[in-house]
Amino acid sequence: MDKVQGYCVKCKAKKVMVDATEIKMKNGRPAMKGKCPDCGTGMFKIMSPKK
Repeated sequence: MDKVQGYCVKCKAKKVMVDATEIKMKNGRPAMKGKCPDCGTGMFKIMSPKK
């Protein structure tokens, strides 16, 4: 999996997610879910729909 950047709310900075996995939200849009490498807080990023 490619390195995916997300925003950590606790650190207030963009960082590369650790253990990032692709998920599908209830409305069908793809998203990435992972953890912050520094503090371990859960991170989430909504991706663009695949065409």
